[in-house]
Amino acid sequence: AQTVPDFNGTVPAAPSTSADSPQPPQSPVLSVQRVGPEDLLAISVANSPELTRNFRVSDDGTLALPMMRKRLMVAGKDTPEIEKEIADELVAEQILVQPVVSVSVAELRSRPVSVVGAVRHPITFQATGNITLLDAITRADGLSEAAGADILLTRAHEAGDALTGSLVERIPVHKLIDEADPSVNVRLYGGEQIRVPFAGRVYVLGNVKRSGAFPIQDNNQLTVMKVLAESDGLAPYAKKDGFIFREETGKAERDAIMVPIKDILDRKAPDVSLQANDILYVPDNSKKRVTEETLIKTLSFGVATVSGYLIFH
Repeated sequence: AQTVPDFNGTVPAAPSTSADSPQPPQSPVLSVQRVGPEDLLAISVANSPELTRNFRVSDDGTLALPMMRKRLMVAGKDTPEIEKEIADELVAEQILVQPVVSVSVAELRSRPVSVVGAVRHPITFQATGNITLLDAITRADGLSEAAGADILLTRAHEAGDALTGSLVERIPVHKLIDEADPSVNVRLYGGEQIRVPFAGRVYVLGNVKRSGAFPIQDNNQLTVMKVLAESDGLAPYAKKDGFIFREETGKAERDAIMVPIKDILDRKAPDVSLQANDILYVPDNSKKRVTEETLIKTLSFGVATVSGYLIFH
């Protein structure tokens, strides 16, 4: 390469490679990629100890270096581009004639990926290397038992070089995990939010053997018969008809829908589908309970009387 005189007209000596020359700082080096705000850069400029150390990119994506008047915009650029940017500015400001610049990413902070919702351990990490959606779910220790049927992936939407908002993708869990479909195991570059919604639930109350909330898993439609089976069936004195209390948009109170529970179980009426957040209530047949309790008490009294009569004689 041709030697360029410095600003005093003298020819500078070739950069020293002796052991006395400042060495670049020792730091972990990550793979080459676009730099962003808050990233830590390991910069080395030959024969310039003031410029050979780690520098943090500011929130606005600029980089300030000692002796340089101008702040450099480095966000969105890769390390070779930043090397050229620094070298050009050192020459433009007459600080160095032939600067030899090396830049690497020492610490990454501008590529966060967050995983929240129905996972075992919500987590936020930096997208370094080849990270996929399944990798992110694995880092969160997998889905919890309460996870719904879909995963919501939110990422920045780019039009050319400009960000135009967020794009939300709905990814079916069974395709990602059960079918291992590579088309939905998308690559992550940082800035994504992965949200795993909790499965919808149906609540069962009243005269059943096991009340509780039962999740709707994998888009399997819950019905009155199915949810009663999960509730271990009807308890004694359950009324013939029950009610579904259902939320309706724009209404403060739930609608009450009567369902013929006994006829459904006897296959005399069609099964009824349930929606997320429905409450199935099985009333108590108080009249039947009182009648049977009265009969039991009467029989008990009669047996006691007869027993007493027999003992008396």
